Amino acid sequence: MDQPGISHTLDYNTSRERLAMPEYGRNVLKMVEQLKTIPDKAKRTEQARAVVKVMELLNPQVHTLDNFEHKLWDHLYMIAGFDLDVDSPYPCPVAEDFATDPVPIPMKGTRIKAFHYGRNIESIINLLCEQPDGEVKTEMIRSLAIYMRQQYLIWNKDSVADETIFADIEKLSDYRLKVPEGISLSKIAGDANFSRPGMGINVGQPGSGQRNRQHKNYKRAYKKK
Repeated sequence: MDQPGISHTLDYNTSRERLAMPEYGRNVLKMVEQLKTIPDKAKRTEQARAVVKVMELLNPQVHTLDNFEHKLWDHLYMIAGFDLDVDSPYPCPVAEDFATDPVPIPMKGTRIKAFHYGRNIESIINLLCEQPDGEVKTEMIRSLAIYMRQQYLIWNKDSVADETIFADIEKLSDYRLKVPEGISLSKIAGDANFSRPGMGINVGQPGSGQRNRQHKNYKRAYKKK
């Protein structure tokens, strides 16, 4: 039961000092703060080596890094706010080196017009726009349309008309590419199945039709014995 006149306040991490290295936790920060108060440098260095060992146990994935012991001492200095006077086997890192902004990763500046086709299709269409008209270009457009129809059916299980694919080609090219008249695509078998990438549960396994044929061949061979 709470005693009258005594107030209870909860201490949340959001109200505490921000951790420079959260992966080591607040207890390591307390250890570092405690070792900084040790007046004797030799004792302070001994305690610092013990803290580094604790950090190694708390962060075992550091072993995957090259020269991981150097990394641990750098982390110790960072936790100490780059203000730690000990006889370290490695020099104290420069705080300004960790304050620089990371180099931005270059990204594609233009958005994908049709996600179910992807950016590579747009690149192919742009290349086709630069090709001279002729039989070769017509056959390339036809092959592209067949592939785009397969990609369309991966994400849209309903059938799709050839005219829809042709319209998409012209639209994705900003109408710079004109599908020749009279071009036709090969027919798709009625039992064709286009699966989404990574969605199949029997990837690499023979289909049901193939399994049925294997079973019939086995029965036929068994009857001949």
